[in-house]
Amino acid sequence: MSSELLYTETQYLGSNKYSLNRRLVLAIFCFLMYFFSEQNPEIGIGKTANYLFIMGLFVLILSAVLMLVLFLKTEVSNGSLVLDGLWTSRKVKLDLSNIVSIKPVRYSRFFLNRPVYNLHRKGTIRFYCSGRKAVELVDKDGLIYLIGTQKQEELALALNKAIGK
Repeated sequence: MSSELLYTETQYLGSNKYSLNRRLVLAIFCFLMYFFSEQNPEIGIGKTANYLFIMGLFVLILSAVLMLVLFLKTEVSNGSLVLDGLWTSRKVKLDLSNIVSIKPVRYSRFFLNRPVYNLHRKGTIRFYCSGRKAVELVDKDGLIYLIGTQKQEELALALNKAIGK
């Protein structure tokens, strides 16, 4: 059995809606306070208003840079699923011969979710960066792996092909 690459996906830290919304609200607040203080000099902010403008620019630049930071890379080859990322000290490799079921699911009922890598919570091991879609894997021992993805159908198809279903 050759080890050809069946599927690959990269997810970036800056594309997470939760973090992006939080940074944009902070930048908008900084810009609004700057422009409000320029229109009303009697409120007494003075030189601090310039710092608010600089901080708003810094937050926007930081958001753009985070769009380039790799958080999670998912690869499926004939015998395994490999999850790796920039922030992780370990590469997680799942042997697909132990997988009992593969099911496309919704990641969470919440609109905003924080990125997680190898989070063990409520009997599920989670890998997620952004989006609402995920693939649920159950192994022979009953462990549930929830892999967040942007391409749910493609990942499920590649996993089924890798295990021979």
